[in-house]
Amino acid sequence: MKYKSIEIRLVPRLLNFKSLVIVAALSIAFSSQVFSQSNIETVLISVEKNNKSLAADRQFWEAKKLEYKTGLTLPNPTVQGQYLFGSPATAGNQTDFFAVQPFDFPTTYKKRRELAEVQGALSSSAIAGRRQEVLLEAKLLCLEMIYRNKLAAKHSWRKAELEKLLAEFQRKLDTGDGNILEVNKTRLQLLEVSQLQAENAVELQKLQTQLVGLNGGEVVVFQDTIYPQLPEIQSFETVEKEYEAADPLRQTLEQEKRIAERQLDLSKAWKLPKFEAGYHYQGILGQRFNGLHAGVTLPIWEQKFRMESQQSQVLFAELQLQGHLNEHFYEIKELYERQAALAKSLDDYAAAIATVSNAALLDKALRLGEITTIEYFLEVSFYQNALLHYLKTERDYQVAVAELLRYRL
Repeated sequence: MKYKSIEIRLVPRLLNFKSLVIVAALSIAFSSQVFSQSNIETVLISVEKNNKSLAADRQFWEAKKLEYKTGLTLPNPTVQGQYLFGSPATAGNQTDFFAVQPFDFPTTYKKRRELAEVQGALSSSAIAGRRQEVLLEAKLLCLEMIYRNKLAAKHSWRKAELEKLLAEFQRKLDTGDGNILEVNKTRLQLLEVSQLQAENAVELQKLQTQLVGLNGGEVVVFQDTIYPQLPEIQSFETVEKEYEAADPLRQTLEQEKRIAERQLDLSKAWKLPKFEAGYHYQGILGQRFNGLHAGVTLPIWEQKFRMESQQSQVLFAELQLQGHLNEHFYEIKELYERQAALAKSLDDYAAAIATVSNAALLDKALRLGEITTIEYFLEVSFYQNALLHYLKTERDYQVAVAELLRYRL
């Protein structure tokens, strides 16, 4: 969907006010939709650089990579020595010395290296997934701030109009041409707008604080009132295929399945015997004995059920992956249908606005005495409700598209 700047011309006669005010109000929002590149991208670059959670995540996975490499070498050798005093003295003393190097069956080391490689590769998708979450959170904050900035502009415009109207009513009252009811009604409307303006300012400050937090405490100022230009949304099949291909969680689950398969291969290797070889020296009664030491460990009891356990892990990883693919398909479908519905709603607003005049007619009708103050403020309430609904729909559409295209972050 593409927004268009719409020109509204005044007509010499007064139109039906309910329909006029609703669509005329929306023309203000549309007339401001002259697109330029938002600085959201600049904010996202800053957040990716400064976010403490991302920095900690990257450091965590660097440590995990080193952990996965631990234990790929031979076990530590064992060196033992003993000196035994004989009794009676004629028995002599005895000296023993051992230097032993244990090792697993040779093919085990290859399987352990393969396991370490796939475990280390898990870091890429895990980091990408966390990065995507943080950047999406930052982008949604920016979109909400744009919405709030647009509300602030609307409130400021409405407040200025009410202040001019109040001044005119007060002047008429002072000259005896007006009445106090018009002044009081206008003051109440002005008070309401001022309250909405203050509440919106509080929300904006809260969003700004959250954005600074995501940016690692570094100050970042975001004051956009224009949404970023959106790319054309392709067919659902194309979007779903691209989303799945770039989905970090799917990649993580696939990698966890590969890890489980490598662990299964390694569990088979644990059923092979372990060995040890070394040097043995013995001295007793002036005699010396030197020789080789050899040993074997038979895997009879210690590794029982290890392979069956790993087979269950492989099945679990496969079921997790399939469950995610199934749930993810319908999640993407829901997002796609939601943004399509919101796009149609905004298109309907654009079609209506293109055929009507603007809100200046309402002010003109009031000044000419064609409507009363009560009628004026009643029509303005339609104006406010319609404009607020439009702005919320516009924001919801931007959010839906951002969530649908999060894989491009």
